[in-house]
Amino acid sequence: MVTTEAVAGLEAAFRRIAATRMAGLPLNNLALQVQAVGFRPQDEGYLIGVLITPWAINLVMLAPTPSRELHLAPDRRRTWDFPSGSYEFMGGEEPECGAYQFCSLFSPAFEFRDQVSAVETAVAIMTALFADTEPDRAGEREAARLAGRPVSQIPTTRRGFLQGVFGGLKG
Repeated sequence: MVTTEAVAGLEAAFRRIAATRMAGLPLNNLALQVQAVGFRPQDEGYLIGVLITPWAINLVMLAPTPSRELHLAPDRRRTWDFPSGSYEFMGGEEPECGAYQFCSLFSPAFEFRDQVSAVETAVAIMTALFADTEPDRAGEREAARLAGRPVSQIPTTRRGFLQGVFGGLKG
């Protein structure tokens, strides 16, 4: 996980929120605590990771240092594209971390029995977020070959083509 001033600030901001305006609310899962999980660089120079809180688990886009770069008005959304798909984010801002964008994953977070299971889920989310969702077409290609049909007629993406061409060059 990448640790930056902004990630530390994000955790500090949400610890403050947990101790103040969210304290004692019935939507809190008392088995959970604030924790940033799996933050890593994203293509546009931002950081992406999962923030666990007692009331929600969110995917969070954050600038590496506290700033207003990611500011969104309350009525605005931004869609971010990842290998697994496109996700809509809303905006927030706290003094400790600056502006950030978040995508709600679990709210409230009552399905988690403890912090360990929430962290395991966050790690799995980060893995899945960057997983290529292109279907494996190897079976289709082999079936076409065995049926005597041209393999070139099976649709592919640029990524699939490059993986097919360069996949055998490993090692």
